[in-house]
This record gives sequence, C-alpha cells and structure tokens, in this order.
Amino acid sequence: MTQSRFDGIILGAGAAGLMCAIEAGKRGRRVAVLERAERSGKKILISGGGRCNFTNIHCRPENFLSANPHFAKSALARYTPADFIALVKKHGIAYYEKTLGQLFCNSSAQQIVTMLEEECRTAGVRIFTNIKVEKIEHDGGFTVHTADTAFAAPALVVATGGLSIPKMGATSLGYELARQFELAVIETRPALVPLTFSKQDCRSFCDLAGVSAEVVASIGPQQFREKMLITHRGLSGPAILQISSYWKPSAPIMIDLAPQHEVTTPLRAPDARRDAAALKSALRAALTHRLSDRWLELNPPPGWTNHALDQLERQVHSWKVIPEDTEGYAKAEVTAGGVDTKELSARTLESRKVPGLFFIGEVVDVTGHLGGFNFQWAWASGFSAGQAL
Repeated sequence: MTQSRFDGIILGAGAAGLMCAIEAGKRGRRVAVLERAERSGKKILISGGGRCNFTNIHCRPENFLSANPHFAKSALARYTPADFIALVKKHGIAYYEKTLGQLFCNSSAQQIVTMLEEECRTAGVRIFTNIKVEKIEHDGGFTVHTADTAFAAPALVVATGGLSIPKMGATSLGYELARQFELAVIETRPALVPLTFSKQDCRSFCDLAGVSAEVVASIGPQQFREKMLITHRGLSGPAILQISSYWKPSAPIMIDLAPQHEVTTPLRAPDARRDAAALKSALRAALTHRLSDRWLELNPPPGWTNHALDQLERQVHSWKVIPEDTEGYAKAEVTAGGVDTKELSARTLESRKVPGLFFIGEVVDVTGHLGGFNFQWAWASGFSAGQAL
C-alpha cells in the first residue's frame, strides 16, 4: 500500500470542503481532498434547479437553526455573502437576485463548481475522486486508509455532508467519525422537506395536487410567508419547506390561507348579500377557485350572523394541520442536527477534544433556512477551518 503525506486531508469535495481546501492551499498548506463520488460538487450541480442559489444577501445568524443559536455568528461574520459574491465576480459569473435576497447563476451551477475547482488548482490543492474510506486511524496525526492508499496528515477536516438526497451519495460517515472520536452528535432529521398529510387530510385535499397559494405557515413564534403547494401526498412549496425544519412528529402546523386579507369583508357591507354565492365569490378573491371551493365544502358557514362570519374568518386564517410525517431524507434539501457545536470552536470549527480534527458544513448542527443560507454556511465554515488548517 502506498502512503501519501499532506498537511491537511479534507473528506468531501462539496461546497464546504472545496472552500476549506482553497483557503488552506492559499496559505501554503499541502491539501488533499478525498471525494467518494466520481466528481466534485455533485450537490452543487443540482441546487437551485441547476442554477445554484449560491448565497443570500440578507444572511444573518437568525436564519439558522442549532441547539446553540449563537454558534454560527463567528464564521458568518468572518466570511460574508459579499466575500463570495466578490469571488463569483472575479470569475466573471453572471448572476441575478430572484426573490428575498436569493442569488442564482444566470447560466448553470456548473459555473460555481468550475470556479471552485479552478481556485483549488491555483492553490495547489489535489482532489481525489472515487475514494472509499475504509478506516481512519489517529496516532498523533491522522491516517485515512483506502483500498490501495493511505493518506496521512496532522489535520483532518470532515466535510462529508448530511443524510439528505442519498441518491447523490449521502452517507452517515461524518457522524460515525464524530462518534469514533467521542464527540456528541445531536439527533438528525430531514429538514427543508415536504410534509405528508394524514389519511383524512389526504382524502380531503390530495386531489388538488398542483394548487398553490401564498400563505403564512407557523409553529409557535416561528413563521414564514411564502408559497404553499398541495401535492399528491401532502404539502410542499417554500413556506412548508421552511416550517418543516421546525416540525416535530405529532405537532400541529398553523396555516393562514389568506394573510392580511379579511375574506368576509364584502359580506359585511351595508345591504350586502349574505348567501353561499356571495361567500364563494369573496373567498375566490383571496384563494384559487379550486382551493376556495373545497374549503367551503369542508367548512360550510354555520350561519350568516356576524358571529358566524367571524368564525369562518378565523378558520381561514388558522388551518390546523398535523402532518403524518415528512417525505424523508430522499426529498429533504438538508439534514438538521449533526455534530454538537459544543464540541467545536466557533472560530475555527476545530474539535475541542481532538486537536487537528475539524467538522464543517452540513455535518455540523447548523441548518439554514431555504434560499442560499446553507451554501453561505458551507462557505463560511469552510473558510474558517481553512484559515486554521
């Protein structure tokens, strides 16, 4: 078996791993990136519908979930959206703002992968693909064993990602390594994921698959106002994906179907008609016809008094949904939970117990909202570790 020695070994050629490699390489470190797949950046390529929502200009620590909500502040302050935008501009990549600060490539996500690979080459980083890690030994330094090569270095960076989208090669390796080195791992769960209806709700709504509406979805004080999409199994769309990260089994989600819209106002005017036709017309002004008509079928008004209209108004703004489940890691954009941030330095992402061992990106218990935030965490955490490697 041959042995190759480096200053740092990075497991995973995704967003976080490549950024870490670039920064370490710039500082003169000899870096090897070991990637299980046949090429680097596979999840980058499918992100944002193939255009890569590479950051969000409104990125703040409040856009992230973690058992320690303050942990991400240091890395996010050290490497900002403006820093990544400067890199994109340096490579002449055209981009645009879609909505809510989300930045996408005009052309293809391949441009971002190419940019990162070019930066790695310039920094002298070596990327090895089709690498299957068999075991990792720690005896002062770290030795990563594969079928025919042992990679040795005094520093090891785990950038293996989470469990989401297993068809793209996601594995539990990062969590297994954390446990190997006796680091705590916060229980993982699918996040930014569609939710499935109970059998009763599916009978009521699943035939409306494809219908969407702008809603406010909330769990406790956390709420998101974006589009909701009814699917053949439940609910999806940005509002639902966002709130799914906060959902726990058996908990209800409250959905305001007509935010900032008093649907019964037309029926309260002097001399206004108060009948089924007038109500249907009023509700259709706030919702799509199919959804409004179904809503009235399932929630007929108890009468036409002001009290009855008040009750109907409350129902429209407080649809209580108790999902049966999520669509799981196969449909989840990210994995919530992960390596406990108490185990890591907020400044460098290095293990407090094992010098030279770093965890960055999705494998850490830091999960961003939808809209480019998870990429920004990857860039920021990768940059911070690369500066310390």
